[in-house]
Amino acid sequence: MARPAVPNDAHEWVSFEDPDEERTWVFDVTFLTSNWTCIFGRGCQGVLTGPAEELVHGCCSYGAHFIDGADRRRVEKIAATLSAEQWQYRARAKKGGIAKKNRAGETVTRVVEGACIFLNRKDFPTGPGCALHQVAVERGRLPLEFKPEVCWQLPLRRDDVVGDDGHVTTTITQWDRKHWGKGGAEFHWWCTEAPEAYVGTRAVHEEMGPELERMVGKKTFRRLQAYLADREARIAERVPLPHPVLRSR
Repeated sequence: MARPAVPNDAHEWVSFEDPDEERTWVFDVTFLTSNWTCIFGRGCQGVLTGPAEELVHGCCSYGAHFIDGADRRRVEKIAATLSAEQWQYRARAKKGGIAKKNRAGETVTRVVEGACIFLNRKDFPTGPGCALHQVAVERGRLPLEFKPEVCWQLPLRRDDVVGDDGHVTTTITQWDRKHWGKGGAEFHWWCTEAPEAYVGTRAVHEEMGPELERMVGKKTFRRLQAYLADREARIAERVPLPHPVLRSR
């Protein structure tokens, strides 16, 4: 039975079998227990070819990929409820829509004035940030309910590999440059490899608990949390290795 090897990159991993389906779950414990946090607007240099902290684009300089038609339709439906006071480029969207096909034939959000059409810029009354994210918070909802799937998952990555026998191995890890293909090599800066992003007050599996639960399901998420809680109790009197990005400082 062909199954992918667990990456050998100095991370700690845990895996367990799914009792309800032919699936093995593999989790990047090192990243999930790290104190990585999004530093959008607080030192994030963006993903352009040079440092661009002053633009406050974060990872929104390029159109967000929709995973399928349902993802796009969900975002379109939510976008239609946003007002001009909440969304800087609402008028542009009404004229040309929110999405387009890129050169590879993939459906992505349109880019307006150098960034995603949903990104409110720093001169907008709401301040810089994703309009969908801002409105979700304003309405007391989770941002994952409003944003494109790839956007709310970042920097978590889910990778499903189907073996010759149909068994699925699902790996939950961090997004690295390599996952972006050739474009990732052009980024001047990427947050999961930047020490300045490891300044959170909670572990990633806590900070991004709702996102993790949505990605793997409630039952699997609870099992992961139980394992991590037991692990923390067992190493309480020892000093665990920090994330490799911090070890290299």
